[in-house]
Parts: sequence; C-alpha cells; structure tokens
Amino acid sequence: TCAPLSPARRAAFWTIRTATAAGHPETQVNDALIVSMLSIVPKNPVARGMGTASRLRLPAWLHRALVRWFVGKYGVDLSECEGEIDDFPTLADFFVRPLKAGVRPVDPDPDVVVSPVDARAHTFGQIKDGMFLQAEGQPARVAQLLGADDPRLPGLTAEIANRYEGGQYAVLYLSPKDYHRVHTPLEGTVARWRYLPGQLWPVFPAATRKVAGLFGRNERLLFELDTSFGRVAEVMVGAFGVGRMSSTVTDLVTNTGGRGVDAPLAPPLPIERAGEIGRFHLGSTVILLFEPGQIEWTLEPGQAVRLGRPIARRASNATANEDNGAPPVQ
Repeated sequence: TCAPLSPARRAAFWTIRTATAAGHPETQVNDALIVSMLSIVPKNPVARGMGTASRLRLPAWLHRALVRWFVGKYGVDLSECEGEIDDFPTLADFFVRPLKAGVRPVDPDPDVVVSPVDARAHTFGQIKDGMFLQAEGQPARVAQLLGADDPRLPGLTAEIANRYEGGQYAVLYLSPKDYHRVHTPLEGTVARWRYLPGQLWPVFPAATRKVAGLFGRNERLLFELDTSFGRVAEVMVGAFGVGRMSSTVTDLVTNTGGRGVDAPLAPPLPIERAGEIGRFHLGSTVILLFEPGQIEWTLEPGQAVRLGRPIARRASNATANEDNGAPPVQ
C-alpha cells in the first residue's frame, strides 16, 4: 500500500491540474467561472505556491505518472524534445524542455519575420489610436502594455508606445502542450529590457475576452530589439500558474516580489534569428509590436505557428534598415 501523499506532493497534483485546466481552450472546465473565481483569489501568492510545487522532486513513480498524464492529456510530442521523461527531475524542468536540434528549421530569408514560439495566432493587425485587440471586441492600450504610464518607472515616456502607432501587432498564445522557450523573431540587438510586476490573470482566450486590459495588468518581461525591420517590442506576458519567467538577457526571475526594472543595454546585446531570449515556466502569451510601414502579416486567424517559420514579410514599400534599428528612445 502506498503511503499518503504529503501536502506538498498533493500540491504538485493540484498545480498541474489547475494550470492546465486554466490554460487550455478545449478544457471541460467553465472558463468564465474560473475567471470569476480568480477575481477574489490572491493570484500572485497562489501562483508562487504552484511554482514551488512544480519544482518539487517527487518520487520517480509519481513524477513519471504526472508527466505521462500531462503528455497524454494534451498531446505533447515527446519525439521533438531532447531527453526522456526520466531526464527531467521536476515538472518545472519538463515544462521548459529543450527541442532536439533540427526539429525547428529557421527560415533564413532576411525579408521575413519568423515566429519566436510554438503557439497559436490569437489576434493580429494594425495598431490604431494607441490600441490593439487582446481579443475580438476587447481593445487594449499599447502604452499600458509597455509600461509607458507606469508610476513605478517614472523615467519612461509615452514615446516608447507612440513609435508603434500605425504599426502592427500579433498576440501569440502558448497552450500547455507547446514548447515553452521564447526566441527572437529577427537577428539584431537587444537595446533594452524591462520587467513590469503585475497581476497574474489567466490568459486563455475566454479570459482575454472577459478581463479588460489583461495583458497590461499581468506580469510582463519585455525586450526592445533593434533589427533591419526597425525597433521591435517582444513582450512575454505571465499568467496564473505561469508567473515565473526567466531570460537569457538577465538573471532576474519574475513573480518573486522584485521591483520593476527598466534597463537600457550599453552596448546592446547581439542576437541571432530565433535565438533563445526567455522561458515560461508553464505556458503563456508573447506579443510582438512593429513600427509602421515595416511588415505585412502572412498569418491566418487561429493559425498554429511554429518557431522559426515565417509569420510576416517585409512591407512592399519598406527597405531594410542597414544599422539594425531606429535611434533609441529614452
């Protein structure tokens, strides 16, 4: 007879069930009810507890059972990842599993933008009057997303958002089955990174329709990239159960009680096309912003996208920026 599970190990079961139920659009759970319940839950502390549970080293048989349940439930393709189930000592390690070399070929065409993640195209289009669509019928403010009006970072101005007016955006949603590392859509340099502490609402599609300004309210880790397509903002958005984000650019880890940070890089950090820049320690959302006149999307609504494959091309009237970007905005 197996001994009863400790509270911490029961929490690991609760972690994976809650995170996947609140993160997958096809779940049987009532999404609207989850959102309503979370409005009264202390989301950040609960997410930290879920993260702690996911990093527990469980007995091998229990760990194996949990991961196999997750793989079967959500259709994770283990043939694409490097290693076997037993090679990942915790659930958290499995969630940020690496891909095998060559399974995501990167398009080398300098006139295309590649997907930085495995995801689904949730919304995309033109930024108008400082707004983008976080969901159909639910506009959101670019300035709030980027922290332009965040009193915790008073050095930021509206110009960091204004430069994208008339440009293009895409919201890419990562589901529980997806590869959870985040890469860059283009080669160039990282000119600046920013951490914006926030809440941790779930980001599955039903939540984006119900919670106004959700992406600008949640924890964000964002990067300003200078590329041949001008300045590009790449925003990682945390979510309930996914408050922990990390980056190759900084040793900062989100949802640990830290303060907001705005960090220009001098000199800027070189990056390669589809180079790794961050990790979600479950799954969440990435938002891309482009300046006006730079790109034309080649996406379809709801399209599944894969790391390294084209999602946009250079606009027909645009020319490559030879110095890899526009002048930095202070």
